[in-house]
Amino acid sequence: MKWTVLVRPSLDALLRNRARSVLTVLGLSIGIAAVICVAAISGGAQSRIQHELDNLGDNLVWIEAGGRDVNGVAAGTHSTPTLTLEDAAAIRAQSPLIASVSPHLGGRTQIVSGDRNWLATYHGVGPDYFDIKHWRLDQGSFFQAEDVTRSANVCVIGRTVREQLFGVEEAVGSTIRVAGLPCKVIGVLAPKGIALSGDDQDDTIMLPVTTVQKKLAGVAWINDVVGSAVSSGAITLATEEAAAVLRDRHRLQPGQADDFTIRDSKDVVEAQVQSTRALTILLLCIASVSLLVSGIGVMNVMLISVTERTREIGVRMAVGATEGAILLQFLGEAAVLGLAGGIAGTILGILGSLILGHAANWPIAVSFVNAVAAGLFATGIALFFGAYPARKAARMNPVDALRFE
Repeated sequence: MKWTVLVRPSLDALLRNRARSVLTVLGLSIGIAAVICVAAISGGAQSRIQHELDNLGDNLVWIEAGGRDVNGVAAGTHSTPTLTLEDAAAIRAQSPLIASVSPHLGGRTQIVSGDRNWLATYHGVGPDYFDIKHWRLDQGSFFQAEDVTRSANVCVIGRTVREQLFGVEEAVGSTIRVAGLPCKVIGVLAPKGIALSGDDQDDTIMLPVTTVQKKLAGVAWINDVVGSAVSSGAITLATEEAAAVLRDRHRLQPGQADDFTIRDSKDVVEAQVQSTRALTILLLCIASVSLLVSGIGVMNVMLISVTERTREIGVRMAVGATEGAILLQFLGEAAVLGLAGGIAGTILGILGSLILGHAANWPIAVSFVNAVAAGLFATGIALFFGAYPARKAARMNPVDALRFE
């Protein structure tokens, strides 16, 4: 009953000025919708980055050939052929904190199947590479250690390569030509999608590293050594172990710069996380400004309402209404405006997030809790900015109010 006594007069008062009330609600709803959209886009970005982090591999230790400063010359990674298969084997044998290791040698080349051809990225790797980098099979099987030992002409292809070369036809068991080298397709990788860098991770073909060395690239070295530490807490010590092994094998003297580069890919992703977080905070601040403006709009509307209804307030006080009752009446009107704006803004925010996500092909994470919180926040904003007009109405002098023209 008390709820009806509070809300009914508030609704009646607001409906007497429909246009003004609708515009006030619209201002609140736009601010709330903006906050929900920003939160949903940010949540989608965070989930995508986390997915990218998972795709990088468990506790990744990534060693690239070439140092940043070799013999006083800033050369950069992959500038010198300083890593070999023996280096990868030594790291596996002498680094107890590294659970698995795979050499890697890659590039881009033309792949042909029948009358179809496609330019794709190839990777010469060891069998452990698939587990380290979280690759899973869609069809067929991975190649094994024996295939690496005998430099077998076998390969595993990504989803994009399969679609371009085979369409709906069966790929496993077929023979394709990789830079003129006939290779039997023994497996098709499960899709990973687009990386944060924009590269298609499925536009790839995996071969035994020795096959790439001897029959495609014609080199004795490799580009990288990819490893996995025994735990996330052991990554730093694992990289130090690997660096010590390589410095010893490459006969580097104390004080002499490394001729290899160890990277922590998680740092790259974390940097992207921080950038996304900073952008989200900026956008939320911008969206909050619209909420602030809409709150000021609520206060202005309530002040106008108090001024227009001064005689009404005086009459109510004259017949016994207390300051608390007047205060509650106008706070009720502010709460109704805020609640209406919150509900409308929540609906607009959810719909807007879904439309934006579909249009931009971007993952959207709409949180029900965040949406409800945003709606309640709109009510809080309206109550906060409506408090001053309500207090002004409650503290009017009844005699002055009745004389007001």
